[in-house]
Amino acid sequence: MKRAIVLFNLGGPDKLENVEPFLFNLFNDPAILNLPSFFRLPLAKLISKRRAPIAKKIYQELGGSSPILKLTEDQSKALETKLNNDDENSEYKSFVVMRCWHPRAENVIKKVIIYNPDEVILIPLYPQYSAATSGSSIKEWKDISKKNNFKTKTSTICCYPQDNNFVLAHVNEIIKKINNLENYKLIFSAHGLPEKNIKNGDPYQWQVEQSVNKIVKTLKIKDLDWILSYQSRVGPLKWIGPSTEDIIIETSKLKKHIVLVPIAFVSEHSETLVELDIEYKELADKNGCTNYTRVPALGTNKNFIKAMSELIIKKEEYNFDNKLYPPKTRCPNNLKKCPCFNYE
Repeated sequence: MKRAIVLFNLGGPDKLENVEPFLFNLFNDPAILNLPSFFRLPLAKLISKRRAPIAKKIYQELGGSSPILKLTEDQSKALETKLNNDDENSEYKSFVVMRCWHPRAENVIKKVIIYNPDEVILIPLYPQYSAATSGSSIKEWKDISKKNNFKTKTSTICCYPQDNNFVLAHVNEIIKKINNLENYKLIFSAHGLPEKNIKNGDPYQWQVEQSVNKIVKTLKIKDLDWILSYQSRVGPLKWIGPSTEDIIIETSKLKKHIVLVPIAFVSEHSETLVELDIEYKELADKNGCTNYTRVPALGTNKNFIKAMSELIIKKEEYNFDNKLYPPKTRCPNNLKKCPCFNYE
């Protein structure tokens, strides 16, 4: 059986002159600005134009472009190799789709059609589901599939916040950094969302909490000092908290060794390489921090690649009870079978 794997990620500009069009694609997404198109289009143009100068400075710190495509392609190749080694009954080919920059779904689907698979499996590189990330990418793919009359069987792995191998990948990376450290605090930092998204039933915050709780439990460190916080707040809306900035200031003043863990990012990009590594470190230094460590994003960590491989190969084995979600929070797939939980 031939299977096409479609890996979703956000994408990033490949040169400085593409920063503004990248931002436009981001803010023109209905999942980001939930407005009718005749309002959203001019507003997206205005926001992207105003934010482009600041964003260009960020990408200048990265050498003029985002590294996310190359890093995602590395993950894609590692996953394809793992799948073809582990499943002798199928042939796998992995494709990368970026939501806000190239390669876009409308172009990648042409390559998938030429490959002519028996099944397409969609898997976001967002471990925790949000309508603004995974949901937007999955919807775009399904809309373009319909437009291209592409009716091949398609399966979706919506999320994997508690997957054992995903958790173990984080645990291994954390242990490498905290080994022999004293007087430290683990700060798990996830990208934030407006509170209204969560109140409308988006499961993102709850799934992030499940990821962190399971990682902390698996670490088995007595009296571990840790906290979950949220970064990258923009705009006037109230966002979920606490903010990573506030926690860094507070921890710095206590003279604790800060150990930052990017919990919702599996690929290095501007939010890790600039926001965490440069901007937040400067903030920590200004507030008296003398020791600042950042745990890397998972990248091609063997346990992370294994997590995705097993999610794909064993996707029919997951049993999920929607009652496990808290009130007013929904399973993104609303399915009886779902990898939201990995039962032990």
